[in-house]
Amino acid sequence: MRMLFRCFVGSEPAGSGSESGDETRATRKKAVRRMRSATARLRSLSPDDLSRTLASSGLHAFTLAELRSATRNFSSSHFIGEGGFGPVYKGFLNERLRPGELPPQHVAVKYLDADGPQGHREWLAEVVYLGMLSHPHLVKLIGYGCQDEQRMLVYEYMARGSLEHHLFKNLLSSLPWCTRLKIAVGAAKGLAFLHEAETPVIYRDFKASNILLDADYTAKLSDFGLAKEGPQGDDTHVTTRVMGTHGYAAPEYILTGHLTAKSDVYSFGVVLLELLTGRRSVDKRRRGREQNLVDWARPYLRHPERLHRVMDPSLDGQYSGKAAHKAAMVAYHCLHSVPKSRPTMRDVVDALEPLLAMCADVPAGPFVYTVRADDSKADEPAAGAATAARKKCLASAVHAVGELPAGSQRYTSSVAGRKSSSPKQSRDRGA
Repeated sequence: MRMLFRCFVGSEPAGSGSESGDETRATRKKAVRRMRSATARLRSLSPDDLSRTLASSGLHAFTLAELRSATRNFSSSHFIGEGGFGPVYKGFLNERLRPGELPPQHVAVKYLDADGPQGHREWLAEVVYLGMLSHPHLVKLIGYGCQDEQRMLVYEYMARGSLEHHLFKNLLSSLPWCTRLKIAVGAAKGLAFLHEAETPVIYRDFKASNILLDADYTAKLSDFGLAKEGPQGDDTHVTTRVMGTHGYAAPEYILTGHLTAKSDVYSFGVVLLELLTGRRSVDKRRRGREQNLVDWARPYLRHPERLHRVMDPSLDGQYSGKAAHKAAMVAYHCLHSVPKSRPTMRDVVDALEPLLAMCADVPAGPFVYTVRADDSKADEPAAGAATAARKKCLASAVHAVGELPAGSQRYTSSVAGRKSSSPKQSRDRGA
């Protein structure tokens, strides 16, 4: 981010690493004011000024005609989703589009909906943050489009789509336990990188739909339209409009508008809870307290013997009980009502990453004994013998499950499928 600030203030802000540790408090505050002033000026940049500012970032400025060509005129057959920014289309940048500049590749093109909740400022924030920040767990921004009133963003194509789709909309399969852990660790690393950047960034809209997955299920954060620079100097928080998604936003942020990195930690706890339970953060189809995932599940997280009551039934018990309990405890601490009592995202990474080594502890699937019926009429003694054998095998399987260590036992409750008709989650926008 320092490169971006230098474009506006002309030199390194006071309070950078080059100064000695005895710099005065007034000097640090002055540096913070200059940096924030520089950021505020981004909102009024013209497209030409923006192109010059981001010239060193490696982003490509695409024309509307180029992106129409890449998406077949934003064809409905290329439509892959829609969010608060607007519709998203799959496109292909062929070798003729930018000879020698870009290799042929599939991309995702987001087109700003002029009537949607986001606008030029959110588009600009996305370009600036992803243009200046690079990390394996942040989605790569390839370029942008800015022509007349049209605003577009061009990303690397993420083959597996969003975490939200796999958790709540894919009725054909369920994410395995180890894949869920991998996604949680990757997303945590992305947030930790933002919080530890030279100019800290608060993501502010961490949720399942903003976590995208590549072909190997590597998690990458997307949609930086609501991202905000964290507090600098002696400040403890950033006061801003309450913006985010209902069910994920930290309660103290909703009440006061005070934004800190711990607000992101709370949101991460909600997503981790979704990974554990397979339930949405808010589900109005359920009754009473179960409508709010945090209120319903948090009391169970500290107790290994009760954790199975909230674990996703579609896992069918195929998870390490020890790893599940440790992950549940991470979620429990992230969801603490007192922000200062929540861990940092670096602490979260350090707690979750070792759990990946426990994937070998996942219990084997149930023993299934199948009796093949003879095409000819089977006599009753033979049928009776088959029935007795089947009961004996089933009893052995149940006995074997009972001998597993506590916390690693398979829980036999399961569901045949899950519906995805929950109401579309809306963004909270306050004063």
